[in-house]
Amino acid sequence: MHIRPIKTEQDYEKALERLELIFDAPIDTIEGDEAEILSLLIENYENEYYPIEAPDPIEAIKIRMEEMNIKQKDLVGIIGGKSRVSEILNKKKRLTVDMIRELEKALHISASVLVNKYQLVK
Repeated sequence: MHIRPIKTEQDYEKALERLELIFDAPIDTIEGDEAEILSLLIENYENEYYPIEAPDPIEAIKIRMEEMNIKQKDLVGIIGGKSRVSEILNKKKRLTVDMIRELEKALHISASVLVNKYQLVK
């Protein structure tokens, strides 16, 4: 087992190839330990060079709606009437502080996600 830090894209590709070969190695074996260490090195490299951006507030709401099997009509009363819900989800209007508070309670989405800026659609 010869593990090296991942410093370049080429190192990253080699690490991915090696991990693919030993991915199913049993735990507590030399290859199993190597796979565990490679996974950590790969994750660290990906976090630094391929960060995943947080979704904008409206996308976060839509994702949570899907996860919770909630329909648009279920947000009526939480963020306003039927037309207001439509305007918000279609990015025609911005979320208000009161809407953010209600969404945080109802959908369990952090207010810190919901207050982020997003582009309105004209």
